[in-house]
Amino acid sequence: MEPTEQSLGSSLPVPCVQELAKETTATVPPRYVRPDQDPPNISDTTNLAQVPVIDMQKLFSTEFVDSELEKMHCTCKEWGFFQLINHGVKTSLLEKVKLEIQEFFKLPMEEKKKYWKEPGDLEGFGQAFVVSEKQKLNWGDLFYVITLPTSLRKPHLFPLLPQPIRMNYYPPCPQPELAIGLNAHSDACGLTILLQLNEMEGLQIRKDGMWIPVKPLSNAFIVNIGDTLEIVTNGIYRNIEHRATVNSVKERLSMATFYSPRLEGDMGPAPSLVTPESPPLFKRIGVADYFKGFYSRKLDGKSYIDTMRI
Repeated sequence: MEPTEQSLGSSLPVPCVQELAKETTATVPPRYVRPDQDPPNISDTTNLAQVPVIDMQKLFSTEFVDSELEKMHCTCKEWGFFQLINHGVKTSLLEKVKLEIQEFFKLPMEEKKKYWKEPGDLEGFGQAFVVSEKQKLNWGDLFYVITLPTSLRKPHLFPLLPQPIRMNYYPPCPQPELAIGLNAHSDACGLTILLQLNEMEGLQIRKDGMWIPVKPLSNAFIVNIGDTLEIVTNGIYRNIEHRATVNSVKERLSMATFYSPRLEGDMGPAPSLVTPESPPLFKRIGVADYFKGFYSRKLDGKSYIDTMRI
């Protein structure tokens, strides 16, 4: 039977943080104070390694393809994150996307209400992974829409977009040291491709026990491995925990697209990567069941993929 969105999970409705930020000038409301998260500020970043950069043009060059492929392979094993440059997407298109998303978040609240999450829904404005009325919340809004498979599309939520898209808005926060824009997590998909929409930093990844800030290159795509690809590669490629911090000066905007297997199938370690010396590290599971489990929980580090381990 064709999976329905309702079967994949839901999230409780929450207040609009963008509107809350307009009224909050001194202290963060208690539900947004996050003692459960590592402090977002990093005192010294001068000696921290930077996320590797992959040049897509070199992947199509007979002179550089072998070395760039090896670099990308090592990056996916050791980092799980890279910035992709020379990707061929026109700068004019990227600038148009950035402008339109910025204008989208500037819509009056009355207009936004048309796109607000309904109780028990995953899509629209709001937050995801909210499973309790007492749960601590992130200092940020998102707009999420599922577009593939077509059976899951909602006609009133941008039906012509080419893939699942999440737009993130993190308004200025009066106490950024107490709040978090998006708490530490790993993505459930195969690959995530993120476009930073303005110059404000905030994305951090956890590597070797340290939180490393990502300094986005202009118009580069930030690509990261998801749980699904870690499972299929039997742990060779790793999904690294990451989070979004906030600041007191300026909003931060980003757009993420997610690439995942067909909901009708199942997944597990690729048979070609399983040997007596490298036994399967993860269970096989139906893709729809996997996402249903993912959306039914709080977003909490790599706790969900850990349930898939043998």
